[in-house]
Amino acid sequence: MSNKMKAVVLHAKWDPKPEFRLGPKDVEGRLTYLGSKVWRYPEVKVEEVDVPKIEKPTDVIIEVKASGICGSDVHMAQADEEGYIFYPGLTAFPTILGHEFSGIVKEAGEEAINKRTRKRFEPGEPVMAEEMLWCGHCRPCVDGYPNHCENLQELGFSVNGSFAQYLKVDAKYVWSLHELTKKYTGEELFLAGSLVEPASVAYNGIVNRAGGIQPGQNAVVVGAGPIGLSAVNILKNMGAARVIVSEPSQVRREYATKLGADYVIDPIKENFKEAVLEYTDGMGAALYIEASGVGDVVIPQIEEVIWEGRGINATVLIIARAPRKVPIDPEVYQVRRSRIIGTQGHSGHGVFPNVISFMSKSLDTRAMITKKITLDEVPKYIKLLQTDKSQVKVTAVL
Repeated sequence: MSNKMKAVVLHAKWDPKPEFRLGPKDVEGRLTYLGSKVWRYPEVKVEEVDVPKIEKPTDVIIEVKASGICGSDVHMAQADEEGYIFYPGLTAFPTILGHEFSGIVKEAGEEAINKRTRKRFEPGEPVMAEEMLWCGHCRPCVDGYPNHCENLQELGFSVNGSFAQYLKVDAKYVWSLHELTKKYTGEELFLAGSLVEPASVAYNGIVNRAGGIQPGQNAVVVGAGPIGLSAVNILKNMGAARVIVSEPSQVRREYATKLGADYVIDPIKENFKEAVLEYTDGMGAALYIEASGVGDVVIPQIEEVIWEGRGINATVLIIARAPRKVPIDPEVYQVRRSRIIGTQGHSGHGVFPNVISFMSKSLDTRAMITKKITLDEVPKYIKLLQTDKSQVKVTAVL
């Protein structure tokens, strides 16, 4: 194996806004939990970097086979009129981007244990890894909430990620894709494996945070990006009677239908409230998912449906991240016995093994992959996706 490899690296200038003050978890000049307040003038390019090496006995070196472009990758590389990045979360640059990936084990440390076999990882094992690198010893972690780890690092955000020929990750975050080999072979195995991470975000929100749905209930998904589309497929496989998707992009509405949506709404041309009530015979839905990132617009519309619909006990799940203040009408949640819940991430509570098993049987979101590219093309498509909504999931195949 060569000592050098290609990788997609994001550089940016540490230039905090005047009102920004370092928090207890920020590191001056390197890491911040509020990226859009600090990082300026992002630049993405393909570089030659060192191949990662085993340093700890629990390290795993993975040869990447497929890695998808996430909206977070796009927003980290996208600047506002002042040059600050769009992405509001944990970031440390320069960093190799990419976190939605799959590949094979190239090398493993002596204590890098495969949770499937309870033995050391063997070279050639198909795998993917969690993006959230939780510590396991802070209070949120030991309380069972690793998504809210106080010492969090993130693959492709603050630690080198998967837009590279190889990456290194601790074995505790690595999950075998062996179950998927019963259904997929060759390139399709790795394309499916690269979708485990976004599907896990949707699964965690729907199942662990919102409590799922009962078969026969209705659900509404606002926003048909990869997370919203994953939610559609999960909800139909859970037995939802009607899954309704609201999305302004015609292309993405079409993909929502392919992945199981019963009805689609163009919110630019149609009245959201009237359409949802028509499709649900006036009842509304048990679960509403905000996956658009424009909650300040969407949440009041959802509240109108809940208020005028005949159903009660609705859950509003906020799954998209966006630094927007959202107006809330307390009457909707009191009188209609509704609730609003936030969700972050995907780790813990059996999410990854459950999603992989789910995908080995009925869950299949591969239809959202609209373009396959090379590693060298990643910077071009990260820029293109800032404005082009005709693509849903662009995936680099290595």
